Amino acid sequence: GSEKRRPRMHSAVVLVAAAVAFDSRASLFGASTTRTAFAASSKARPTMSSQDDLKKQVGYKAVDDYVKSGMVVGLGTGSTAYFAVERVGEKLKSGELKDVIGIPTSIRTKEQAESLGIPLVTLDDKSELDVAIDGADAVDPKLNLVKGGGGALLREKMVEVCAKKFIVIVDESKLCDGLGPSFPLPVEITPFCHEHTLRKVAALPGAKGCEAKLRLGSAATGSTVDGDEPAVTDNGNYIVDLFFKEPIPDPRALAAQLKETVGVVDHGLFCDMTTACIVAGAEGVYVKEP
Repeated sequence: GSEKRRPRMHSAVVLVAAAVAFDSRASLFGASTTRTAFAASSKARPTMSSQDDLKKQVGYKAVDDYVKSGMVVGLGTGSTAYFAVERVGEKLKSGELKDVIGIPTSIRTKEQAESLGIPLVTLDDKSELDVAIDGADAVDPKLNLVKGGGGALLREKMVEVCAKKFIVIVDESKLCDGLGPSFPLPVEITPFCHEHTLRKVAALPGAKGCEAKLRLGSAATGSTVDGDEPAVTDNGNYIVDLFFKEPIPDPRALAAQLKETVGVVDHGLFCDMTTACIVAGAEGVYVKEP
């Protein structure tokens, strides 16, 4: 089946992007922007902030601003989402949050949440979420995403499409003019006749000009080759990464074509799921909305 646009009331995503150069990058986006000071003063702005510091700022802010007691929360996967999960655990332990239930998007997020004492369920128990928080590998001016560098794209999409608000946290380097060139597009496929499916995917009209490569080694390290065997997802599937030299002309069309390809389980295009984008960097924090 083809991708369906989510109803407006359910298409709530807050992207949290760490902006190292706010003024030069914000002009790329036509969305409305709100900016606040965050760990920076006008007299002594930090000239450098480590990637992890930025990820922690946005991960913590996402939880502080959007997670309330009694909520069902989708817990994302990856180095930035790690800090959001950490913050949920901290606030539950301190008593600032109560009766929060998490739905993890990967085995490693499940293990992290359990270690922090966060109560967990699955979509089988709760099909509606109040909010989900996750990272992204690329964000275009319309706040469409490429996700799946960590190999959890199927579970992430299944959980996050069910959230009333979907908060995406990324560093500023993930902002791009168009999806494709900045980060290869992951496509999860069945192991059965995977070379056949790879060829079918590469030949799709919407993927014209791409180079398709089977992900090798760890599923969690993106397209980096760190082994000889095919990377295997939490679902027992393989991943094909599509490398583009030019921006994907119509991400929604390609998303539909991929879903209609037999052998494709799902793909890393997350279109029309974004509500707002919180950007944190050396100069402060700003929020973007479509």
